[in-house]
Amino acid sequence: MSKVHIFDHPLIQHKLSILRDKNTGVKEFRELVGEIAMLMCYEATRNLAVEEVIVETPVAPARCYRLSGKKLAIVPILRAGLGMVDGMVSMIPSAKVGHIGLYRDPKTLQPVKYYYKMPQDVTERDVIVVDPMLATGGSAVAAIDFLKQDGVKRIMLMNIIAAPEGVAAVQAAHPDVDIYVAALDEKLNDHGYIIPGLGDAGDRIFGTK
Repeated sequence: MSKVHIFDHPLIQHKLSILRDKNTGVKEFRELVGEIAMLMCYEATRNLAVEEVIVETPVAPARCYRLSGKKLAIVPILRAGLGMVDGMVSMIPSAKVGHIGLYRDPKTLQPVKYYYKMPQDVTERDVIVVDPMLATGGSAVAAIDFLKQDGVKRIMLMNIIAAPEGVAAVQAAHPDVDIYVAALDEKLNDHGYIIPGLGDAGDRIFGTK
């Protein structure tokens, strides 16, 4: 079963408390999403492989370490996932960015792919799927499905807030995918919103409500 990693770093939790506040405006909300994503990226990449290199400083050679092994790709689920990209790319400038757009079919209630664009070498990369909210888990499961169908082997999922129902759905469908969150909330309400959550992340990032 995949592991759920909950980040309790004081800076992440402090920023999350402001993010949840209904009085936080669009500009500050958008900035906080990026900042939290950056801090979460720092924590989630703690176990990346490194290799030893010798660097010539102005004084003497130094034994240092650089990232080795597979490269990374960041894949936001549109549209709210876009809010997390800049913060993560600022930490990993060499990462490539793919995009997955999904909507829910009103009749079948199943996620439908309307946009899918990945780096050409995505199968050679470790992929981090990002979306601020993991509610029912339907979109996350579908996004991971599409990546696996494309041949991606190593996938992580990063959400700022998750509901237990969404975590369970991802774990059932993709037990090999580790989940990284800043908070695991109480439950979903009858409308599929996370309680206590923070409302609709996309609307609050882009000021559409």
